[in-house]
Amino acid sequence: MRFLAIYHPEAGEEGGMPDAQHMTAMTRLIEQEQKAGHLLATEPLAPRAQGARVRLGDGGFSVLQETERAGGYAILNAESLEDAIEQAKAFLEVAGPGVSEVRQIIETGPT
Repeated sequence: MRFLAIYHPEAGEEGGMPDAQHMTAMTRLIEQEQKAGHLLATEPLAPRAQGARVRLGDGGFSVLQETERAGGYAILNAESLEDAIEQAKAFLEVAGPGVSEVRQIIETGPT
């Protein structure tokens, strides 16, 4: 099963550059998880001020200011939700304080 994990750093953490020690630990974790086949893709996200939400409602389209904090995302390969949660916990131990939202990607098969 595949899961989307979105990292929401704790207040004050978004947009800051991590120090060299933190980057080394994160690179090590990413390489380890990719080699094990658990991490399929990951990238950091720009600060929310550089993003937007586009909404379609009764009045047409509107562009809303981004309000949720997100530091990055990962596509995980896991046996179960519990396995994906354990992977998210391992990530948070390296990334630091924050929340990792984990959602299963519904695989619809060939169309």
